[in-house]
Amino acid sequence: MLREDFEILEEKLLSSFASISARSRGRVALEEKDTYRTEFQRDVDRIIYSKAFRRLQYKTQVFIAPKGDHYRNRLTHTLEVMAISRSISRALRLNPDLTEAISLGHDLGHSPFGHAGEDAINEKCKEYDPDSHFYHPEQSLRVVDLLEKRIKSDGTEVFGLNLTEETREGILKHSKGLTNLAEFNKEDLPVTLEGQVVRISDRIAYIHHDLDDAIRAKIIREKDLPQGVIKLLGETNSKRLSTIVESVIEKSFNSDRIQMDKEIEIVMDEVKDFLTEKVYIGSTPKKEGQKVRRLISYFFDYFFKEPDKIGSYIQNHPISLACKDPLAVLKENKEERIKIITDFISSMTDRYAIELIERIITPTPSI
Repeated sequence: MLREDFEILEEKLLSSFASISARSRGRVALEEKDTYRTEFQRDVDRIIYSKAFRRLQYKTQVFIAPKGDHYRNRLTHTLEVMAISRSISRALRLNPDLTEAISLGHDLGHSPFGHAGEDAINEKCKEYDPDSHFYHPEQSLRVVDLLEKRIKSDGTEVFGLNLTEETREGILKHSKGLTNLAEFNKEDLPVTLEGQVVRISDRIAYIHHDLDDAIRAKIIREKDLPQGVIKLLGETNSKRLSTIVESVIEKSFNSDRIQMDKEIEIVMDEVKDFLTEKVYIGSTPKKEGQKVRRLISYFFDYFFKEPDKIGSYIQNHPISLACKDPLAVLKENKEERIKIITDFISSMTDRYAIELIERIITPTPSI
């Protein structure tokens, strides 16, 4: 089918609350329409073909360097968010292409080693400049807007994926998935319902799969869950996921806001508190987080003192187009140096970070 055919189908089949691709708020840089793909379908393809997306398979979700092959990583988390978002979006007759694009792009700027890595980068940013910070949704937007390269149809290479405003906003505002109603601020939510679907699906996904991985790792047992959780959501992880997703669909139907039943929301918070105590903070694998902090701290200090050590990265950074001598700019401009070091460290995969620290600190035979 041609793009126009898809656009006609959207007008006919999607809800009045849905985002229609033909009425997209557009891109920062104007482009000609594609012959076969809608605007949101193009966003999906640009994200999937990006290097940042491929790196997600080697970034931690919760368990750092797990020995088993079946634990989630940042890529499988992303795909599970996409699957949940797509199911909810289709049931509500929203635009599944837009939810797919936001889902696939929401964690492109995430650090290595999961949230331990994110916290460590944020701490080092503030150590060097109290006004700076690192927050992965903002970094994800920076990746798609500025850092990721793409090749245009005419063969030229440019920085930035030039995504639609709807996808960009959904990426920036994807966290947190659930908001306390007493503290609810509508400005915190994406304008599109598709963005709100991804926002709530992100939390549903990580609570579901973190619980599943923790049971597989024998950190917790199914019967350890609070009885209220089992009673309301179900006895198996699969049933609990279905219950939560169905609640979102039923509560959000014909509504201008994506939400779930309040009772289920409260129980979801119980599960999150349970995981925080037993897995995110108290488990043996999470004790590796202290090593992550030391590694990130070492990198940050090392590259801040010797920015020339990331010269090859700078050559492929947008700053190389902005000035004749980017290395000199880094040495003179503290804020710019912090930002580019942050770009470099957050782009690393777990295994690249481990390999790099070994190259830096491990002596090599001289003869």
